[in-house]
Amino acid sequence: MTPEQKIAELGLTLPEPAQPVGAYIPAVASSNLIFTSGQIPVREGTLIASGKVPTEVSADVAKTAAVQAVLNALAAVKQTIGELSRVTRVVRMNMFVNSAPGFSDQAKIANAASELLLAAFGDAGRHTRCALGAAELPLSAPVELDLIVEVQ
Repeated sequence: MTPEQKIAELGLTLPEPAQPVGAYIPAVASSNLIFTSGQIPVREGTLIASGKVPTEVSADVAKTAAVQAVLNALAAVKQTIGELSRVTRVVRMNMFVNSAPGFSDQAKIANAASELLLAAFGDAGRHTRCALGAAELPLSAPVELDLIVEVQ
């Protein structure tokens, strides 16, 4: 079963890659690595939540946002390489959480995205990770993440 099929089996949809709104591209290949730009939780052109976690956005909604952001990153990877079955390893995920003062559960929010990577890629989805609190994120998004993946 392909990663795309595994994602669909979870009831999730890999979106069309978001178009950049600045002077950057969604992903770039360098040797056998793909680096994505930061992805926020946009679905069908709309930010699915905005604000600080947990005062304006609940932790559960932030986890849903993290899943959408990682789907967006995977869409950028797929656009770059054609199909996700070419991914041999998810190397790194950096997660930024728009955190209210005193919030320190960024790792719990990041786990939602990490778990999707494991479900889609199996052992190849095990990755290194940073989960960081941020004072502000673009468009007041609750999360932003980027991926580094290895491909064949």
